[in-house]
Amino acid sequence: MSYTIALNFEDGVTRFIGCKEGETVLDAAYRQKVNLPMDCSDGVCGTCKGHCEQGEFDMGDEYLEDALSDEEAAEGQVLTCQMVPSSDCVIQVPVASTLCKTQVGKVESTVAAVEQLSEDSIELVVDLDDAEGLAFLPGQYIHIDVPGTEVHRSYSFSSLPGDKRATFLIRNIPNGAMSGYLTERAAVGEKLTLTGPLGSFYLREVKRPVLMLAGGTGLAPFLSMLAQLVEKGCDAPIHMIYGVNKDDHLVKTDALDAFVEKIPSFTYATVVVDEASEHSRKGYVTHHMDAEVMHDGDVDVYLCGPPPMVDAVLKYFDAEGIKPQSFHYEKFTPNEAGSAS
Repeated sequence: MSYTIALNFEDGVTRFIGCKEGETVLDAAYRQKVNLPMDCSDGVCGTCKGHCEQGEFDMGDEYLEDALSDEEAAEGQVLTCQMVPSSDCVIQVPVASTLCKTQVGKVESTVAAVEQLSEDSIELVVDLDDAEGLAFLPGQYIHIDVPGTEVHRSYSFSSLPGDKRATFLIRNIPNGAMSGYLTERAAVGEKLTLTGPLGSFYLREVKRPVLMLAGGTGLAPFLSMLAQLVEKGCDAPIHMIYGVNKDDHLVKTDALDAFVEKIPSFTYATVVVDEASEHSRKGYVTHHMDAEVMHDGDVDVYLCGPPPMVDAVLKYFDAEGIKPQSFHYEKFTPNEAGSAS
């Protein structure tokens, strides 16, 4: 028996390690050359303290309260030198990855398909050279080197973690480095280098209703999240509001329809900004966030889109006095559309 442990460092780097049954996270990390902070390894000093965001584990009782108080333990704080997982876990490590002598991984891939979904969006499909696929948390992003240049661009996965084939939604930007490559030069069979995964925007354990707010190619991470919910099952209400500027910017609605069929508790609504649109819902996502989807604040909100959209939602929540149980958001900049900034 082995469990997968995601270690999220404060500089945005995520490393995945395997933890054997009965093994502490600290021992598993060192075995795989990830040097987590540690002084005593006996539950005395508290140097190895982190925060477990999801997963089951046993901390035992052989540590001092000075190292981890009851209040801290109740909030999900852990000592990795004492923590023995009994499921897959996600742990926040409060130091930079470089201090733990680890770094983001590089993965080689092969272009499988490039499809222009609309004037605004391109879908990139790559086959990963690693037969086991790539581990990441649904919602995270990765750097992709742009062939023929010395730059990279960052894009959120729209595919399921661990799949051998990875997909990305990419905004088509005039004169953009990646857009130019995909529309003018990309060829099936060409090699692409991916670096990651990265980011703190990812799906947490679903314990209450969820509201997903997607803007443009900010839809990508939600497709990955929904794919995982299909695998794991979900009874909590999941509602998405997906906003775009023009009618033909709405993409992947067929995928969303499929998720409606596979996740009975999932619903979604599309919104178009263009006043000339004949769409049934016009305006911005904030115009369509009624009380029903807010569940009196008992809701986890995930937001991904361009900076103006993210800022508008933040201002709306502040003006309306809305305080969700948790709120996670990701902005993407024009030259990194579909990714974290």
